[in-house]
Amino acid sequence: MHVRKAVLPVAGWGTRFLPATKAMPKEMFPIIDKPVIQFIVEECIDANVENIIFVTGRHKRPIEHHFDINTDLEKHLEECNKTGLLENIRQISRWINPIYVRQKEQLGLGHAVLTAEPVVGEEPFIVSLGDIVVEDGSSVIEEMLSIYNKYGRSVIAVFEVPQEEVGKYGVVDAVHLDGPVYSIKDLVEKPSPDKAPSNLAIVGRYIFTPRIFEKLRVTKPGKGGEIQLTDAIKLLLEDEQVYAYKVENKVYDTGTPIGYIKTIIDIALQREDIKDEMFEFLQDIINKHSQCIDI
Repeated sequence: MHVRKAVLPVAGWGTRFLPATKAMPKEMFPIIDKPVIQFIVEECIDANVENIIFVTGRHKRPIEHHFDINTDLEKHLEECNKTGLLENIRQISRWINPIYVRQKEQLGLGHAVLTAEPVVGEEPFIVSLGDIVVEDGSSVIEEMLSIYNKYGRSVIAVFEVPQEEVGKYGVVDAVHLDGPVYSIKDLVEKPSPDKAPSNLAIVGRYIFTPRIFEKLRVTKPGKGGEIQLTDAIKLLLEDEQVYAYKVENKVYDTGTPIGYIKTIIDIALQREDIKDEMFEFLQDIINKHSQCIDI
């Protein structure tokens, strides 16, 4: 069955960024001039998935506004003959079919995905986390879709991390099949480096068969009373094979302040319009700090 829908869980409080997230969702934080969530939506659009299901909370209205039509702003830009900006915001508000589902309680990622079941129905679907940006992310989704089409089973994106950092991630125990494709045997949430089955960490991109909903409904709450998506995937493994796709693209984690800052700097250095000035600015800072250290 063709994958037509993507679920984006964006209902979290973003407590690592307080007080900034008291009124502004962290997914709307800009990476220069584009919010984080738009990068993720663009991944789906470029992979020909236009039905985007946002699992939101009462404090996430700015996300809805961003993907809505703003006739007053469009009229203003048209009157000012700012055609480039006008076309830009018109694309943002017209290129997807946005569907908003309210997660009334913050009960974990698994619960957020389960909240989308009435909209997803009995179809396979994508899950893309709202704070992970993947370089050329549409190619990752396309490759995952090709694996799904071949095997007809769930696919999880993974990437290699240093062994000492595995404790930050969910890690897979997997058998290599061919190229970037692995067969998953087990998943371990935030293992210690000496007990990790591998250094293949879950990226935050998934394709699920609808059977994941059945497993989420019987998944018991874990730490903090939250329903963990990883626990549901472990249950899914008891009934059907789950595959992993090893991502070689660069992965940006905007979910922490330092990760967010690193993302901005790296992407700024890739933009033709600002990269030279940005490089000079960073070089000047490094030189000044080096002088202070020498003193």
